[in-house]
Amino acid sequence: MASPRKKSVAADPKQFRSEALAQALEKQDMAAVALALRNGNTVVPLIKPGPRDNPLDGGEVWTYRDQASGDVALLLFSDARNKPKNLPPGVGVYSPAWLRAFLTEYRDTITTVFLDIAGPHAMQASPADLLAALEA
Repeated sequence: MASPRKKSVAADPKQFRSEALAQALEKQDMAAVALALRNGNTVVPLIKPGPRDNPLDGGEVWTYRDQASGDVALLLFSDARNKPKNLPPGVGVYSPAWLRAFLTEYRDTITTVFLDIAGPHAMQASPADLLAALEA
């Protein structure tokens, strides 16, 4: 006899939000943004989420490449709801250690980082500036 199918449980929206980062962006306070990135998680768009049964595979991070210039941008969000609909639908929540490692690995490729690019309080920084903030 087949077991009844489990109902899917909606993800807690607070898991896909960094209140500290949202408040820092609202104030446009770079020191507060740095503190929020050093001490909290960041929402990152994914091309393809990792498998649910393998927590070590976080998926593949989506970056934007400008076709005219070849510049690559990393997009970070304080809240998954701030991610534009035209980006891939998947998101991941990553730690400060992950962000530091990712920016270090791709510092020669990524030319800029946008925080909440579609608002409500967007900011832009260089990978070097964010790395310095994460290592402070």
